[in-house]
Amino acid sequence: MSAPQIEAYRFGRIVVDGQSYTKDLIILPDRVLAGWWRQEGHILTPDDLKSVLSARPDVLVVGQGAYGRMRITAKVQQALKEANIDLIAQSTKEACQTYNELHERRAVAAALHLTC
Repeated sequence: MSAPQIEAYRFGRIVVDGQSYTKDLIILPDRVLAGWWRQEGHILTPDDLKSVLSARPDVLVVGQGAYGRMRITAKVQQALKEANIDLIAQSTKEACQTYNELHERRAVAAALHLTC
């Protein structure tokens, strides 16, 4: 099974493998988890990434929103470090491009905030 491919992104909407999503999502190396939401909205915590931590990808690409409003806590950074998962945090547009560049050669997950 090949990794999911991001086909398009614009504010509030993403297309992955032909499927359109309008809510935040997590892309794991083998599937898409739609309707992802964080416990504290624009603050990312380790509990928000349980599926990523259990999947153990090489890299997590975080799309912090179109304007970069989602904050990544030090606890998230520490949890990823302990799991040997590299973190790349960018605006969602840039994160989509980075994910697509990396997913062919590495096990990559993405946690994408689609709006602000």
